[in-house]
Amino acid sequence: MEVKKKDYSMRYNLYLLFIFSLLLILSCKNDHNLEKKAPDISLMEVLNNLEYKSKDLHILIDKSDYELSVLHNDQIIKTYPVVLGTNPVDDKLMEGDRRTPEGHFKVRDFYPHKNWSKFIWIDYPTEESYKNHENAKQNGSIPADATIGGEIGIHGTPPNKESLIENKINWTWGCISMTNSDVNDLYKIIYIDMEIVIQD
Repeated sequence: MEVKKKDYSMRYNLYLLFIFSLLLILSCKNDHNLEKKAPDISLMEVLNNLEYKSKDLHILIDKSDYELSVLHNDQIIKTYPVVLGTNPVDDKLMEGDRRTPEGHFKVRDFYPHKNWSKFIWIDYPTEESYKNHENAKQNGSIPADATIGGEIGIHGTPPNKESLIENKINWTWGCISMTNSDVNDLYKIIYIDMEIVIQD
């Protein structure tokens, strides 16, 4: 009789362990879902909460991490996923190389775009861009008759193509692309001559 009692006690303990483990798994799953469904706070809300002004912000685009960050001094305020030109490695040297330029830039203009929601036009090519372009011609890495290109900016995606961003598919000719909801969020704090750094 004593053996049976011990056996029953062991099975009961295993049962309790199973129930506890199941509850723990369900709890983790629910926490994960809550985190996933948490509403995204708009950039303007963040600025209002911190009492920051748009004029004090600048943008950092990290090509290696596929991220665009909005900064106040050295503090990151918000980060967005981005994709690049179809030839994403290295600096842009000429028109048609499908590279995204690197360096220090400023916002030249910004406006609604019929195909990509919004367009934030940067001042590529800069003086530094021209210098790199000419050096590349001299060392033979690009053709002598190559042109430098232009019309580089930050924009959204074609309608129903936002999965390009989620799947990190580089699809542009050299521009930086975001989801349409993200570029609309960013657009609200953009101003002429806003500083943009693009790094590898």
